[in-house]
Amino acid sequence: MRQMRRRAFIKVIVGSAVWPLAVHAQTSNKPAIGFLSARSAKESAHLVDAFRRGLAEHGLVDGQNVTIDFGWADSHYERLPAQASGLLARQPAVLISVGGDMTAKVAVAATHTTPIVAVFIGDPVVGGFVSSLSRPGGNITGVSNLNAVIEAKRLGLLRDVKPGITTVGALLNPDSITAASQRKDIEEAARTIGLNVQFLEAKNDPELDAAFKSIVENRIPALLVPADAFFAAARDRLAGLAALNGVPAIYSLRESVVSGGLMSYGNDLPDTYRLIGTYAARIVKGAKPADLPVLQPTKFEFVLNRKAAKALGLSIPAAVLSIVDEVIE
Repeated sequence: MRQMRRRAFIKVIVGSAVWPLAVHAQTSNKPAIGFLSARSAKESAHLVDAFRRGLAEHGLVDGQNVTIDFGWADSHYERLPAQASGLLARQPAVLISVGGDMTAKVAVAATHTTPIVAVFIGDPVVGGFVSSLSRPGGNITGVSNLNAVIEAKRLGLLRDVKPGITTVGALLNPDSITAASQRKDIEEAARTIGLNVQFLEAKNDPELDAAFKSIVENRIPALLVPADAFFAAARDRLAGLAALNGVPAIYSLRESVVSGGLMSYGNDLPDTYRLIGTYAARIVKGAKPADLPVLQPTKFEFVLNRKAAKALGLSIPAAVLSIVDEVIE
């Protein structure tokens, strides 16, 4: 079993207000990097580590020849504009945007000049962030997670572990700007494999409770949880509700399976953060976002929690076990 490594300490100030302007960029000759995330510091520690590894590949080390300032929204999208303003006041060489397309939207609205490196959940061309994947053209580039391609894979895996189902539930966060595109992607993916989808919405803990109550009342046999900053932060609660209500669920992140969820299929998120670290370093050294193509992940992982499967009374087919990249016992 692969263990998740977490740093013991992260230099971060958490809060919903703009941070005091003790500006690194104005008090040091080191270039600054602004790191804006819709997620939280604690549950993103391993991702920050991966980002730092990407910087290090190009010779940049936080505290030595570059400084990183963090802005965390803690899954509250309304906090992002203030955090973005606080980071940009420090005149960073590049602004990192992670935790969903809402973060990228806020970043682009906040600056048309500071280079931005983002992790996109949806298609950044369709979302209007870049002109094309190969030539972004503006002040933003990054990594696209190809969700439209892998939703069919996730739904297929749900059907494989729950044979005979004709309907699945799909959870959406109505506050996310990607909810509409996620709905479209999931609907198209379900059609390709002959499944019906019932959508449920939740943007906070009480609504998660209500969603699972609806799942039970409507006898929805399985659940798809797509990528979203709130769902990532609420992964422990989601795993607990799925277990309590006997609902097999598939997630986008390995972290959800470590928290007790049944299974996940998606890109290797730490590697994605490593990639944006490499792009951030290249920009600090003079590259322009317009000339850096939007990357697409090449590393995907299927993770299964054997204990969760047993608790749900599932017998995982040999064909499924043969393609598992990691089993959490």
